[in-house]
Amino acid sequence: MQKYYSSEKNVQILVSLLKQNGIRKIIASPGTTNLAFLGSVQSDSFFQVFSSVDERSAAYMACGMAQESGEAVVLSCTGATASRNYMPGMTEAFYNKLPVLAVTSSQINARLYNLNDQKTDRTDVPRDAALCSFSMQVVKDDDDFFDCEIKTNRAIHSLKRNMPAHIELQTIYSPDFSVKELPYVRNIGLWKSFNVLPELPVGKIAIVLGAHRKFSEAETKALDSFCEKHNAAVFRDHSNSSYNGKYLVVASIMFGQFLADRKNMNADLIIRIGEISGDCYGLGGNAEKMWRVCEDGQIRDPQRRLTDVFEMREEDFFNYYADKNTFKNSYFDECKTHSEKLLAKIPELPFSNLWIAKNTYKKIPCGSTVYLAILNTLRSWSFFPFEYGIETFSNVGGFGIDGGVSSLIGASLVNSEKLYFCITGDLAFFYDMNVLGNHHVGKNLRVLLINNGVGTEFKNFNHPCARFEEAADNYMAARGHFGNKSLNLVRHYAEDLGFEYLCAKNKDEYFLSLEKFISAEISDKPVFFEVFTDSENESDALKTVLSLEESTEGKAKNVVKSMIGEKGVRTLKKVLGK
Repeated sequence: MQKYYSSEKNVQILVSLLKQNGIRKIIASPGTTNLAFLGSVQSDSFFQVFSSVDERSAAYMACGMAQESGEAVVLSCTGATASRNYMPGMTEAFYNKLPVLAVTSSQINARLYNLNDQKTDRTDVPRDAALCSFSMQVVKDDDDFFDCEIKTNRAIHSLKRNMPAHIELQTIYSPDFSVKELPYVRNIGLWKSFNVLPELPVGKIAIVLGAHRKFSEAETKALDSFCEKHNAAVFRDHSNSSYNGKYLVVASIMFGQFLADRKNMNADLIIRIGEISGDCYGLGGNAEKMWRVCEDGQIRDPQRRLTDVFEMREEDFFNYYADKNTFKNSYFDECKTHSEKLLAKIPELPFSNLWIAKNTYKKIPCGSTVYLAILNTLRSWSFFPFEYGIETFSNVGGFGIDGGVSSLIGASLVNSEKLYFCITGDLAFFYDMNVLGNHHVGKNLRVLLINNGVGTEFKNFNHPCARFEEAADNYMAARGHFGNKSLNLVRHYAEDLGFEYLCAKNKDEYFLSLEKFISAEISDKPVFFEVFTDSENESDALKTVLSLEESTEGKAKNVVKSMIGEKGVRTLKKVLGK
C-alpha cells in the first residue's frame, strides 16, 4: 500500500516549511517515536535521507554535511535518551555557526514525570547547543496549528542565520499515512539589508506603529518620504507618540466601528514597526500581506498574518522603498478624511472618561508629555488626536495596571521646566499611589484621576464580564475598594502631600476646574484633579463612539460574532475559504 504524509498536523507543518525553504538533507536515526516524521519524508522524493544508528555520530555528520554543502541539515531521532547524544555535535554546530536542525521526536508532555517509559524532559536545552528550542505539540485546533507554524518558522530563521535550532516534535503514533497533499502553511520570509529585497505590493499601505523609542530626525524624514511616494498612512494609538510626522492618522475611531463594513478601509500591505501597542481594533484591517521591520529580526505576529520579517534599521528600509516601485493611491487621504468625519459626528456623551477626553485633548499645552493608564483610559483618549508637539506614553510592555503614575514621575524628573500629565482610572491609581509621597515630586506634575469606584473596563458593554451584570462587581470588577468613591480620601492624601486638589462630579464642575489643571504655567504646587464618574455612563459613552456608522453587512457580522464568538468566526471563514 502506498504511503504518503502522516495525518499528524504538526508533522505536516514541519515538512511543508522544510520544502518551502529548500531544506532537503536529513540524517535519520532509527526508532518508533519519529515514525510519523520519517514515514512522511522518505516517501517524498524532494528529500535526501541518510541513515545513522548512532545519534552522536549523526550530529557530527550533520556538521560536516552543512559545512561542505552550505545547506541546512535536519536530524531526526526517537525518544528516550536518543536526543541526549546529539549534544556534542549540536555544541559544535553552535560555536561553528552551522545550520543544523535537531528534530527530537517525543511522546506527548502529559506523560512526562508519570513513570512512562522513554519520555524525557527536553524543556531546558543548553544555551550553546541551539539558538532556539521549541516544543511542537499535537495539533488539536487552529490555535495549535498557528503555534506550531510560528515555532517552525522561528527555527528555520535560526538556520538562515547559520545557527543550530531544536524542535521537540510530539506524536500520538498515528498509523495513518494517507495524506496526499500538505496543508497551506505560511512561510515567513527573512530579509536582511544586503539581500535583494522583495517588490513592494501595489495597493494601499499602512504603517502600524507600536511602542517605539523616540524617532530621530533622519528616521522621521525616511518614513515621511516613503509615505509621500506611496500615499501610505501611519497608524498608532497613544501608547507612544514617537512619530508625529505628516502622515499620521489617529484611526482607532475608524477601525473600531463594529456595526460598519470596514473592508474598504483595509490596507493591502501592513508594515509593523515597534513593539506592543494598545491597539484594540486592528489598525490597518485584514491586509493580505503583513511585514515587520526590526533590527532584532524576530517573528512577532499578533494578528496571525505576518508574511515577511526585515532584519534591518527602519531608516534603511524606508529609504530603500521610497525609491522603488513608486505608485500613487488615495489611502492616506481617505483614512484621514474618514477619521475626521467620524470625530465630528460624536454627539454629546455622558459624563465619562470619553467625554473628558473629547473636551480636553485639544487643550493640553503644546510641549507637554501625557502618560495614559492602560485599557479604558488609553482606549478612550486614543480616539482623539492630540495637538502636534504633545508626547504620549503608556506602560504597554507588560500591559499591567501597576506603575503608570510611577513612570510619569520618573519622566517628570528629567525636565523640571516641562509639564507632565497622567490620566488614570481609580484601580490603576490606588495600585500605584504611594509614589506620590516621593520627596522628589516636582511642581510640573498634573494627575487626572477618573474615579468610578470599579474596574470599569469589566463593566463595558462589549466586555465578557458584562454578561454577569451586578454579579461581576465583587470579584471580576472589584467594586467598592479604596473608599468606594469617597469625596475625602484622595483629597486629604493629595493635599497632605503638597498637591493642589481639584474635584468634579459633573460636567459643569469639570469645566470650572479644567483651566487650572491644563494651565501652561507651572504653578507653585503639583496639581491633582479627581473626577467622579460611573461605570454605566462609561459603557454608554463607549458604545456611542463605536456605533457612529453602520452597514447591513457590518450589523450582520456583529450578530454572527455575538452568537458564535471570535473563534467561531475564524472557523467559519476557514470553512468558507475567506
